[in-house]
Formats: sequence, structure tokens, C-alpha cells
Amino acid sequence: MIHILDFVLSLIYPNVCGFCGKINQDFLCNECEDKIKDKLLYKIDEVNEKYFDKHIYLVNYEGQFREYILSYKFFDKSYMYKTFVKLILKNEKVCEAINTYDIIIPVPISKKRLKVRGYNQSGLIAKEIARNLKIMYLPNCLIKTKEIIEQNKLNKREREQNIIGAYEIAKEQILYNKKILLVDDIYTTGSTVNECSKTLIKANPSKIGVLTIAKD
Repeated sequence: MIHILDFVLSLIYPNVCGFCGKINQDFLCNECEDKIKDKLLYKIDEVNEKYFDKHIYLVNYEGQFREYILSYKFFDKSYMYKTFVKLILKNEKVCEAINTYDIIIPVPISKKRLKVRGYNQSGLIAKEIARNLKIMYLPNCLIKTKEIIEQNKLNKREREQNIIGAYEIAKEQILYNKKILLVDDIYTTGSTVNECSKTLIKANPSKIGVLTIAKD
């Protein structure tokens, strides 16, 4: 029965390349892959003076990739998460780094923002990575409790102040002594993921890393 339902859904919502919209079973067509391959960095940076110690990202937040991410985030193109995840999983070094973590957690958005957008862009990516790599996915242990000014409208210092106290932690016992990978879409100043990590530290995990699509 499940297979029949999947087949029917595939006819109504066929797999497409998230970048050009053409039907493609792998969510990334050869033409688009050729266009972007020189932009892919697959960086794993060690981080100091933050509440997390590693940052994994694919590209710089510029040019065509900036447009892709903005489309995904603000223009109701939730299906693009499959293409972003496809790019992440294509890199062996990144997959090895992700597999060192026990739990994957998305940066949460507020209930108001979720109602307007209809999806958490970081949550879709985090869930799909966790499913493919068979890592525990915990979307509800970090909760956004405070409505804030959109971070992209602020400078670095304003971002740091704006985000303070915006998150709360639940299910602390699950996180104790675990290696946590926090997933977001864009890393600009690191204020958001750092505040999330600061909150998660209360559960005494053994380490926290961050994965984003892009770095600004």
C-alpha cells in the first residue's frame, strides 16, 4: 500500500532538480551540477571562542547560490531541500564529519514564522540528512520562544544582542554527553548558531558542531 501511495505521489509531485525545475530523479541535473561544481568548497573549519567547535559548509553565500537559498527560504520552494541535501551527501569528507555526531538538531523558527512560511527550511535539510545517514533527528528539543527582528536587517553587534535569550531547551536528558550537529541554512556572523549552542550546552553534550549550506 505504501509503495502504491509513493507511486501516485511521484506522478503528482515528480522529482525535480531544485535549481532549474526540470524533472530529475536525483534532484540535481547534470547541467546544473556542471554549473555549480566550481563553487562547491566543502569546508570544515575549526572554530574558537564560540559554544561550538566546528563549522561545516558547502559554499560561499554569493552569486547564484545566494539566489538559490533566498528562493528556498522565502519563495515557497520547499522542494529545494532535496537538492541541497544531495550536494551535501555527495561529498565523502563531509559525510564522514557528519557521521561523527549522535544527534542532528535544526535551528528552530518561531511558531509565527512557521505559520507564515509553512516549513522550517533548516528542519527539512536536517531531517533528510539524518534519514539518509541514520542519525537521530530531534526537531523539538530546541525551541524558539522569542520573536526577534530578522537577523539579516542588523549589523553584527545588533545581531548578537537581538538573539540573546531567544531559545529554550527541552529533553535535556537525551542530549547529555552526546555529540550534537546543529543545522542552519546560512552562517553570517554566527550569532544565531552560537546562541543555540549556548542553550544546548546546558544539557552537557560532549561536543557541538554546526552545518550550514553557505557562509557569508
